[in-house]
Amino acid sequence: MKKLIKNGTIVSVTNGTFVGDILIENGKISQVAKHLECEDAEIIDATGKYVLPGFIDAHSHIGLYEEAVGSMQDGNEMTDPVTPDVRAIDAFNPYDIAIKHALNGGFTTVMIVPGSANVIGGQGAILKFKSNIVDYCILKAPAGLKMATGENPKRVYGEMKKMPSTRLGIAAVMRNYFMKVQDYMEKKRRAIEKDGVFLDRDPKMEVGELVLKGEIPARIHAHRAQDIATAVRIAKEFNFKLVIEHGTEAYKIADYLAENNVPVVVGPFGFRTKIETKDLTYDNVRILNEKGVLTAIMVDHPVHHLEFANMHAALAMKYGAKKEDILKMLTINPAKILGIDDKVGSIEPGKDADVVIWSDDPFLPHARVEKTFIEGNETHWWGENE
Repeated sequence: MKKLIKNGTIVSVTNGTFVGDILIENGKISQVAKHLECEDAEIIDATGKYVLPGFIDAHSHIGLYEEAVGSMQDGNEMTDPVTPDVRAIDAFNPYDIAIKHALNGGFTTVMIVPGSANVIGGQGAILKFKSNIVDYCILKAPAGLKMATGENPKRVYGEMKKMPSTRLGIAAVMRNYFMKVQDYMEKKRRAIEKDGVFLDRDPKMEVGELVLKGEIPARIHAHRAQDIATAVRIAKEFNFKLVIEHGTEAYKIADYLAENNVPVVVGPFGFRTKIETKDLTYDNVRILNEKGVLTAIMVDHPVHHLEFANMHAALAMKYGAKKEDILKMLTINPAKILGIDDKVGSIEPGKDADVVIWSDDPFLPHARVEKTFIEGNETHWWGENE
């Protein structure tokens, strides 16, 4: 059925803000204009409301680190520093009540990733909050290989008295893995060339092959500037696409990131919990934008709840970030980082009708989500209806 959203303050992200209408047909945004008519459409009155694209979280552990389950978490397979074969979708629980709250916060799309205990942590996936069956939520899987530098793998494996227990060891584990992937790819090539078939598949290597072929990026957890530089160095050595996760000290080397076209999913902001975050500052957001680094904001759910990501983002304006930049960092920028900006991230004809109606400007603390549409369907969390 067609839907016509009328008289809302449309925050399109890419084509300005204006009072107007949005026509939704077959799950897509069909038309956007200051005035539209459609006799057979369901009319949704958005007078006095703000209408935005669904927010996008480019780095989340929602559904993996669930609310109210204590230590029963599924985010890290802490038995081996190299676990590229594990997949976030196999642990994702659509009945995590945090998903209800994320919808209340205007989020419609997330990139879920394993935690950062392992140097090679596993496969992330891009999901929409549109079903209680994870397979129906998937936009892309795998969508990235989660990796980690710094204190987390040092702590986990140092306590086990095994490698890696230092930054030296972490970089070595990364290089060893990708060298093995290179050898595996050559072995496969020769086998297919000789016999027409390769019968020695290794799931750990297959994922690395996707990275080295440029089909998915490496998503590398790195807080300190030195760790970010190490991630860039290794990405250049093996010629793979890289996204920096967290980037707490990215502002210190913003020119270097811009020079190498490395995007950053920055955050969370809050209490400085460990040595890697002692130089945390909201100035990071402003500086990265000013230097031309493609940047998205995350709250590292469940470190901070996804429901309040708009408020965490708004705080960056206190430190000089521009409102229009902050908005992009919750919408079109994460869409670009995830490679889905042809589908989501702005209100434009032809894109998926992932549209959220807010009671007021979403950067105001009293603003509430009143209606959420994903691919044109009004969406409510399914957990309360079971």
